[in-house]
Amino acid sequence: MPEVAIRPALSTDLPILAVIQPGFQTGRVWQMDRSLDEGQFAVHFREIRLPRPVRVDYPRGQSHIFGDRWLEDQVFLVALVDNVISGYARLSEKMAPRTVWMKDLVVTELQRQKGIGTALIIAAQDWGAERGFRRMTIEMQSKNFPAISLARKLGYEFSGYSDQYYLNQDIALFFTRGLR
Repeated sequence: MPEVAIRPALSTDLPILAVIQPGFQTGRVWQMDRSLDEGQFAVHFREIRLPRPVRVDYPRGQSHIFGDRWLEDQVFLVALVDNVISGYARLSEKMAPRTVWMKDLVVTELQRQKGIGTALIIAAQDWGAERGFRRMTIEMQSKNFPAISLARKLGYEFSGYSDQYYLNQDIALFFTRGLR
């Protein structure tokens, strides 16, 4: 596993961050099933294996993530491997009371599955705990099985969903855990 340094993003990082491709490939997804039976509404998610791996587009465009005030309205943490930017996490303090909300977690394709996403999540947890937040929520598409697996591995529990949450109408899943 490479040594990962995490720091707050700088305005000069924008040209590098904006070209990182956030799409991913997956062979599994969480499928949502709904049922209405005698006044009861039930929603279930089940993991399904796809017949073949598929490429999934990220639900947010770069212009949405890196708007005009990208460093003023949210917190960005940047991961560096050998002094090269290898990923970022975008955090919000405004989504829910006393909760750090990880809206985006993106790692360059060549550096995926090397612990960089884990390092960014742990750094975000530390950042939140130092500021008195009580929990952290990570949001992701129901199609983002790599992120679902990572969140669960790090002790996050499924805490909800929102149908048609993203502009592309994808379902958002939310995973939450307490901070120390």
